[in-house]
Amino acid sequence: MKAISVEEAVAMIPAGASIMVGGFMGVGTPERLLDEVVRQKKSGLSLICNDASMPGKGVGKLIDAALVSRLTATHIGLNPRAQQQMLANEIGVDLIPQGTLVERIRAGGCGLGGVLTPTGVGTLVAEGKRQIEVDGKPFLLETALRAQFALVHAFLADYLGNLAYALTARNFNPIMAMAADTVIVTAENIVPVGVIAPDHIMTPAPLVDYLITNG
Repeated sequence: MKAISVEEAVAMIPAGASIMVGGFMGVGTPERLLDEVVRQKKSGLSLICNDASMPGKGVGKLIDAALVSRLTATHIGLNPRAQQQMLANEIGVDLIPQGTLVERIRAGGCGLGGVLTPTGVGTLVAEGKRQIEVDGKPFLLETALRAQFALVHAFLADYLGNLAYALTARNFNPIMAMAADTVIVTAENIVPVGVIAPDHIMTPAPLVDYLITNG
């Protein structure tokens, strides 16, 4: 793990990159990283996240700045700008059931090819997907999801990069930290090694590539 500035971290992300961003309606989202992505105008991003948040908040900032070319999420209902861009064909949107999205990311982090789920069988979700029967029941094969970068926000990080999260801000952050080639983390508090009890560490240091310095 290397400690770097937010400017240096975002400079590593090329235009057109695939990024996962933790958070649920902006809760647990690395706002400082997103602000810098907007400032550096990283365009053409393929964004994987739970939702489109709202204008001016969380990943909604990327949509406001028209930096997203493709959005993979569970819903966009609270962000009218995301809806407008989708209807104008300015952004491609893949809507995925939330449990399926989580498991696809988890599969990507665990080195699996995908997961079998009954969710979506017999609906539009099933179009173009393999259907596999197990014990007489139909399942869809949903392929694993990975990204080039994961932007993660933690409550605590120690000097090695071990992470702990606060309450519901935990949400997508730990599984996304497993499913990206490069993991960049912001933390509300950076503490000495040993402050986070071993059984409270939710993302271990070997998964973290870069920690944004507080300053």
